[in-house]
Amino acid sequence: QVQLVESGGGLVQTGGSLRLSCVASGRAFESYSMAWFRQAPGKEREFVAATTCHDSGYHTFYADSVKGRFTIARDNAKSTVNLQMNSLKPEDTADYYCASTPSNYYFDYDNPTRYDYWGQGTQVTVSS
Repeated sequence: QVQLVESGGGLVQTGGSLRLSCVASGRAFESYSMAWFRQAPGKEREFVAATTCHDSGYHTFYADSVKGRFTIARDNAKSTVNLQMNSLKPEDTADYYCASTPSNYYFDYDNPTRYDYWGQGTQVTVSS
């Protein structure tokens, strides 16, 4: 069983930065694909970024809305995946969730139903 614990959320002004962290328990973190999703009030959960494990390597993907502003990075030694968020906008306000699934093949990384494990979420609020 994998447990994911997020941290790093908070209140920030427009243009500011935050760094979210997700620590995973369990074994074989290096063989898991990891992702961040977010959900704003009244909206569906949406994909933010992923670091997937397949083809003997890791691959990163971003939603168009965050490309160039957010960076996902994993540290296998610490079983951690971070999301560095820069140039934050009010529309980035949401609860952010870490997700994981074991994988050694390409899959639709932006589909939340493809992930087996989820954290409890951390709130990010960007004030205008």
